[in-house]
Amino acid sequence: MNTRKAKWRKATRSTSTGGECVELASASGAVAVRDSKDPDGPKLVVGRDEFAAFVAVLKDGISRRT
Repeated sequence: MNTRKAKWRKATRSTSTGGECVELASASGAVAVRDSKDPDGPKLVVGRDEFAAFVAVLKDGISRRT
């Protein structure tokens, strides 16, 4: 995945004004994640299935806390 040409997105619900967010970019078969305050820094690239599993675990953990 070429992350230089990627279209990065920050969550629409992000309320952080200090840049303490992550941004995502997607391409066929992969999702990239980066620190919004360090856009030229390292990126984590994972497969779509792995990313979907990660999000499912997060959602499950949040629903158990509420």
